[in-house]
Formats: sequence, C-alpha cells, structure tokens
Amino acid sequence: VQLQAFGGGLVQAGGFLRLSCAASGRTFSSYGMGWFRQAPGKEREFVALVSLSGGRTYYADSVKGRFTISRDNAKNTVYLQMNSLKPEDTAVYYCAATPTTGWPARIYEYDYWGQGTLVTVSS
Repeated sequence: VQLQAFGGGLVQAGGFLRLSCAASGRTFSSYGMGWFRQAPGKEREFVALVSLSGGRTYYADSVKGRFTISRDNAKNTVYLQMNSLKPEDTAVYYCAATPTTGWPARIYEYDYWGQGTLVTVSS
C-alpha cells in the first residue's frame, strides 16, 4: 500500500483543516488507518485510528472532541477533520496503515506510511 497525505497548511488558532490520505492498491479496506503527528523536536505521536469498515474510531486524548477521522473505502481515502485548532497542534501529520486489529496506537504496529503534510497553527 502506498500512501500520500495532503491538505496541510497555515491556519489561525480556532480554525479548521481537513487532511486527506490517498492510498494505492486494492487492499486498502484490509487495513486499519491511522494518523500520527510529529512536532518539531518531539517524537511522533498517535492522533487517531479508524477501523477497516470505518465503523469504529479511536483518538488521542489531546484531540478528542476536536478531530474526526473517517474513511471512504470506495475512494481508497482516509480523512482527518481538524476543528478548533490550537498552536500545539502544529506538526507534520502522517497517515499510516496497519494490519493489526484492536486499537493499535504504536508506531511499530503500522506497516505503511505516507510522506507527511505540514500543519501550522498560528496564535
């Protein structure tokens, strides 16, 4: 599976962005899809996960209630709607695919990664 993330940009605090991640290959629906982020000088961290069918989602506490992850298996695309953005959300955001069932939130549980898209939130 090859992944390409896009949709990042510069936004003011309180604003919103929607990230997209397009996947190639016919096995997209066989993978759970996650979003991670890495802020300058910090380790990459889990943001959100959506199950194979899209029926279940899981979020990091820091984004719960503000971000929404979803997927469209017909379009081989996963989305991350980010509302009420804060300066601390500034990071490079990565989409990733995992064959692991349950609630994988660790980097090593993901087999495929997109190239990342930069989100900058100004105060």
